[in-house]
This record gives sequence, structure tokens and C-alpha cells, in this order.
Amino acid sequence: MLERDLRTYSAARALSGPIIFDRGIPDTLGYLKLCGLPVPPHVAAAAKAARYNRRVFLAPFWDEIFTQDTERKQTRAEAEATCAVMREAYTALGYKITELSRADVERQTKLT
Repeated sequence: MLERDLRTYSAARALSGPIIFDRGIPDTLGYLKLCGLPVPPHVAAAAKAARYNRRVFLAPFWDEIFTQDTERKQTRAEAEATCAVMREAYTALGYKITELSRADVERQTKLT
């Protein structure tokens, strides 16, 4: 996961304009914590060295739309815990979290 994120980060640095990542290097820290595993020094170093914009977006756990399927295997509790550890990982690295709103697309479109 870290290798893929580092490659994506490196490739994005050569592009111009705004770039939005679905996942980032700090996610590796969050998943290690979620699984109760230690964070190897090289993972912590990569998360500190390869920086994104200070402001990051977080899609919060949303009970009303939670579902499990072939792609989403986490339980409700795991999904909530994942959101919490991602918030902690990014905050600990000095990122400012902007939580995405919990509104459906139709409602969001009317608001903008």
C-alpha cells in the first residue's frame, strides 16, 4: 500500500493543477493502527516527508448509507473505527481536516 501511494504521489508531482487523491500515504498509518500493528520507522518517515496540501477532506462514517457488499467488507464498527483512525493519523501529521457533508447528491446540487 505504501509503495503504491508513494508512486502515485511522485507521479502527481509532475502534473499541474489541482489533484485529488482518494487515499494518501497517511492512510497506511491509520490502517496499521486499526489492525493493532506497529508503525515501522520508514512508514512514519514517508508520511512526514511526502506532504499533501495542508487541508484534506475526510468522508465521515455515515450510518444511514452504510452497507456491506463484495467491495465493502468492513463491519459497521470497523468502518467507524477506520474513520476515527484516519482522522487521528492526518491530524497527528498536522493536516487540517475538512469533513465532507452528509447530504445526498440531489440536495448538494441544490445547495450550490
